[in-house]
Amino acid sequence: MLAFKKKYLLIIENIKYFELKNIKKGEKFIIIYRNTKNNEKISELINFRNQCRLKRIKFFIANNTSLAIKLKADGIYLSAHNHNLKALFFRKKFDLIGSAHNYKEIDLKKKQGCKYIVLSRLFRVSYKSELSFLGINRFNYFTLNIYKKIIPLGGINLVNLNKLKIVRCNSFALMSEIKKKPAKIISRLF
Repeated sequence: MLAFKKKYLLIIENIKYFELKNIKKGEKFIIIYRNTKNNEKISELINFRNQCRLKRIKFFIANNTSLAIKLKADGIYLSAHNHNLKALFFRKKFDLIGSAHNYKEIDLKKKQGCKYIVLSRLFRVSYKSELSFLGINRFNYFTLNIYKKIIPLGGINLVNLNKLKIVRCNSFALMSEIKKKPAKIISRLF
C-alpha cells in the first residue's frame, strides 16, 4: 500500500538513465531536469521532451531559462540558491517551481512567483548526516502558515514511502531514490 498523491516530482540529472516506459499515468508526473554538467545534446533533450509530451508528463528545466525556451518546457525549477527575481518575467510563459530550506527562502520563492515550493529534507538523508531534517511533525507544523503548495523532498525512499500518508501535502518530490532504483520506485507510485 502507498500514500497516493496528486503529483509526483522526479528530479533527474541525466536523461540517458531514466526510462519513460515505466510511467503509465503521465499526468501525475513532473520531471525536473537538473543537469549542471551540460553533457547532453540539445537534440537528445528535444527527443526526451517530445516523449514526455506524448505521455502527458510535464517537463521542467532547472535554473536555465534559455534552455527552457529552446526545449519549449512546461516550466522552470528555481533551486534554493537561485535568488534572481528575473523569474517574474517568465511567470506568464512558464510555471515556476521553487526550492527552499527555511522561511526566508520560502518568502523569496513567493516573491519570484513560484506556483509550488519544494521544501527540502523531510527525512534524514545518508549523504548529509550532519545537517538537520524536518521530520513529519515539524513539516506539518511548518506548512500550517504557508498558503502556497508545499512539496516535501529529501530522504524519501522505498522504506519510508508509506509514511507520506500522514504528511500534509498533495505531492512529493524524489531525487536520490530515482537515481538508485527508478523502476522500483515508479512501480510503487501506482
